[in-house]
Amino acid sequence: MSSVSSNLLFGMGNPLLDICAVVDKDFLDKYSLKPNDQILAEDKHKALFDELVKKFKVEYHAGGATQNSIKIAQWMIQEPHKVGTFFGCIGKDKFGEILKQKAAEAHVDGHYYEQDQEPTGTCAACITGDNRSLVANLAAANCYKKEKHLDLEENWELVEKAKVYYIAGFFLTVSLESILKVAKHASEKNKLFCMNLSAPFICQFFKDNLMQVMPYIDVLFGNESEAAAFAKEQDFETKDIKEIAKKAQVLPKVNTKRQRIVVFTQGKDETIMALSDKIETFPVLKIDPKDIVDTNGAGDAFVGGFLSGLVQEKPLDQCVRAAHYSANVIIRRAGCTFPEKPDFK
Repeated sequence: MSSVSSNLLFGMGNPLLDICAVVDKDFLDKYSLKPNDQILAEDKHKALFDELVKKFKVEYHAGGATQNSIKIAQWMIQEPHKVGTFFGCIGKDKFGEILKQKAAEAHVDGHYYEQDQEPTGTCAACITGDNRSLVANLAAANCYKKEKHLDLEENWELVEKAKVYYIAGFFLTVSLESILKVAKHASEKNKLFCMNLSAPFICQFFKDNLMQVMPYIDVLFGNESEAAAFAKEQDFETKDIKEIAKKAQVLPKVNTKRQRIVVFTQGKDETIMALSDKIETFPVLKIDPKDIVDTNGAGDAFVGGFLSGLVQEKPLDQCVRAAHYSANVIIRRAGCTFPEKPDFK
């Protein structure tokens, strides 16, 4: 076991304050929400967030895909605290203060670019029975500025301290220049740069941004639908997920000291890993369907578990085992939440 110290894992992304509440059908109907869905907030949803807080009993969590993964990695590692650093943009407002507090409670070393043009990004999780309707309002998360935050000496020092970097594909829509600066640093110093395809729309509509970062990616994550969208956009001419993983694995790479690793999850089906010239498969942990509460955070949790292994320099099969364990814990709970301690051996 290698010695783990603070700020070894660096994440940058869209911080969102998750606001979770059990609501009624009238509330969903009022804002024309489907019981089980993920959407971006439109003008008609603007009042939803305040009404949710006023009308229902809410729980707050520091969320957003990358921040979730950093939180899970920290939870899996436990000690020391603040192994994970997180950068993102929030507003100077009440929700921003709650988000900072929640990140601190999760022992994540959050450093936020705080501005007052846009409010802190939020994600309303409207729960009815077993269903969750997610409405995300990126707001401030869209306002991250490299020169106002990442380039500052005290912040860049935190980037330099890290050995493993993770950025979800969603951030490609916000600050490509920030991602490239971090990715190039990792590549030059032979450190691990990890990224996630995150959503089919990233592979489709932000393909150019994604392909500018691809040569720096050491570990690429994705699920089966993202892999299919990626293959289609890249003209791989195959729908076989193992073949897609192989083709993604051999795309051009700047740092030739490390071979790219591609990890694709497939829900309850086996996880696929492409590395050098071989494909490995790993069965996921069995779970009774009636124990599944919410699969929304599963992908973020999988990555978080994997990152916890990378930071501790564990073999790749152990990283996958930690990833499967984390995802298995998260899908038994509402939202990306977890018990106080993992019982992972």
